Amino acid sequence: MRHICIRGILALVWVAAAIVCGVSGNMETTAIYVIMSGVFLYSAYSAWNKVKTGGGDK
Repeated sequence: MRHICIRGILALVWVAAAIVCGVSGNMETTAIYVIMSGVFLYSAYSAWNKVKTGGGDK
């Protein structure tokens, strides 16, 4: 369960970085950070869903 929390926190860090870059006007970097955030969120959600349904390690 720890890896799910870490992935979620990293996704939030990427979102914060995207917001900072968006405010400063660097849209190319903002797009990359949003994609990275989405990847981490998807990874955390899929791992959480796997554990929730009983498919993961216990």
